[in-house]
Amino acid sequence: MSDLGEPLGRPDVWPAPGKLNLFLHVVGQRADGYHLLQTAFQFIDLCDEIRFWQRPPGVIERIGDVPGVPPEEDLTVRAARSLLSASCAHRAGVAIEVEKRLPMQGGVGGGSSDAATALVALNQLWGAGLSLDELATIGLQLGADVPVFVRGRAAWAEGVGELLTPVDFPEPWYLLVRPEVTVSTAEVFKAPELTRDSPVITIRGFLTAGGQNDCEPVVRRRFPAVAEALDWLGRFAPARLTGTGSCVYAAMAGEAEAREALAGLPARWAGHVVRGLNRSPLAARCELEQDGSESGR
Repeated sequence: MSDLGEPLGRPDVWPAPGKLNLFLHVVGQRADGYHLLQTAFQFIDLCDEIRFWQRPPGVIERIGDVPGVPPEEDLTVRAARSLLSASCAHRAGVAIEVEKRLPMQGGVGGGSSDAATALVALNQLWGAGLSLDELATIGLQLGADVPVFVRGRAAWAEGVGELLTPVDFPEPWYLLVRPEVTVSTAEVFKAPELTRDSPVITIRGFLTAGGQNDCEPVVRRRFPAVAEALDWLGRFAPARLTGTGSCVYAAMAGEAEAREALAGLPARWAGHVVRGLNRSPLAARCELEQDGSESGR
C-alpha cells in the first residue's frame, strides 16, 4: 500500500489531455456579459496525470500542491463534490492527486480537462451511473470548456463554447510553445479593442477557408513575449494563439520537422511536440476500461 492510501480502482493514471483552439471567433456578447463564440476544439496527446485514492465516505481532498490553486478552488475537487451531490454515490470519498504537465494559463484547457477527468473517472470508479449528457451538464457549471473534455470528441463549438458538434479534423503534428508569461482570460475579454462582431461562419466554411483567433491581436499587443513567440514559430509554419492563454502552436509537416524546429527553441521558453487527436486519451481510456469489464463477465 502507498503512503497515500489504497488506490481507488487500478493504481494507474487517468489522463487529462490538453486541447487546441483551431480558431476562435467572438461573434457577439450576451446581456450578462458572456461572449458568444465560434471555435473548434482538438485534443493533443500532452496530458496532466490524475490518480485517485480511497478516503472515508464524504471526504473529498486534493493531495499535493498545484501552484496558485488553493485546494478549495481546485476544479477537480469541485467536480468530485458536484458529482457526489448529483449521484447516488453518497457514501463515496476520494483523494485526488494531480501531476501537472499541461502549461497553466496556457490556453490548452488544463483546469477544465482535469475537472472533466475527475467527473468521468469518478463516475466509473464510484459506480455513480450518470450518462455523458449528465456529466457534461455538471461540467458546464464548472467551466464552459469542461463539456468537450467530458465527451472526448474533437468538436465545433458555439454559444459560450458549450454547444458542440463532433467533427473529425486532420490530425497533424504540432509544435506547441509556451513563452515565459501568463495571460489572464478576463483581461483579454475585457479589452476594449477585442473584436466582438466577427461574422458567423459554418463548419464547411472553416474547413475550406480557415479562421483566426480574435483574441490574438489583443494578446500580441499586451504581451510582447507572446508576440515574439508567434513570430519565431511563424518562421516554420503559420503560427497562432490557442484560446486566450499564452501558448502558441503551428501545424508542422511531420513529427521530424516539429522536433527539428524544437531543437532551436530559445532556452527561455518551453516547447512540446504533440499530436492532434480527434478522440481524447480520456475517452480511449474509458473504452478500454469498459471492454475490460465486459470481457471479465
